[in-house]
Amino acid sequence: MTNWRERIHDILDTAARSGGTVTYRQIAEQADIPSPGRIQTVTSTLEDYIRSDHAAGQPLRAAVAISKARDGLPAPGFFQLCSEIGLYFGPDHGPQAVLFHAMELRRLHEAMRH
Repeated sequence: MTNWRERIHDILDTAARSGGTVTYRQIAEQADIPSPGRIQTVTSTLEDYIRSDHAAGQPLRAAVAISKARDGLPAPGFFQLCSEIGLYFGPDHGPQAVLFHAMELRRLHEAMRH
């Protein structure tokens, strides 16, 4: 039995408490998720967290997970899922996505301080 979910949770919490972000690859490495499919394991877990955090009315822990290739933004799936659950209405790139991500990070970082 793997504890990836718990390890990913701890990695996200550490990044949120420090006011930082962490790449999908860093999460996979720190959680010691084996290849192949390690990034898919991370993204699947992050999607579960998005759904559960939103359902609980909490800031999205997954907002601290970013794609190295997207200049500090999460992968498109983050925005697509946020649209699916009615939390975000916009494209998965560009100024609107940047603003939504920044607002969600701020909400999360502020919640972690209390």
